[in-house]
Amino acid sequence: MLRLAHKHDRAIRYLHWVNVPLLAVMIWSGLLIYWAYDPYQIAVGNFVLVKFFPDWFYQALDLEHGLSTGMAFHFAFMWLFALNGLAFVAYTVWSGHWRELWPNRRTPIEALHVVLHDLKIRKQPLPLGKFNAAQKLAYCGVLLMGAGSVVTGLAIYKPTQLAGLTFLLGGYEATRLEHFALTVGYVLFVLVHVSQVIKAGWNNFRGMVTGYELVPTSNEVTTDVRPEPVAAS
Repeated sequence: MLRLAHKHDRAIRYLHWVNVPLLAVMIWSGLLIYWAYDPYQIAVGNFVLVKFFPDWFYQALDLEHGLSTGMAFHFAFMWLFALNGLAFVAYTVWSGHWRELWPNRRTPIEALHVVLHDLKIRKQPLPLGKFNAAQKLAYCGVLLMGAGSVVTGLAIYKPTQLAGLTFLLGGYEATRLEHFALTVGYVLFVLVHVSQVIKAGWNNFRGMVTGYELVPTSNEVTTDVRPEPVAAS
């Protein structure tokens, strides 16, 4: 027998899903801006291993000649992105959910065990819990990345007014590179996150959509069951 058990609060779900279109617009508009000056590449000597990005990439996604559009969307949506992040952190702290996410001194080694388990190298079952150690590091890391994007973005946006901040970040060119590297990090995070969601299956996805997941009646979960309607969205 299975029963519905509460997993995610409504606020957590809403703020999570709002972040999806916000991040998509930020990356799209950022690429429109990057098109105008795209110097970054990974090279060994004169041999280029990776170029961010080749001309066909811009042409395929229709990202050429959109600098002003990109700046308009980027500078408008960055405030929504920042406010949504602040709301998420504030609710996590206020509700006490930070305790479920906050790493401890054993988290790094436990995260390694999770990776080895996913790679079928380590056979021992993972400890039960709402979030495993790898998820804790990933989710806390992406929150720090969000803060880094806001800080570096403001330093690029107002390099004269925020000259002290830009200086602390290594100067304008270094700050722009840091901002770009964080964007690459978001893309990698999303790819891994989506692949893990697919691997976990529909029941896990249901938890982030409705707030509830199905669990065996004999397996009492430790999460608090809230009096929230099953059809909540």
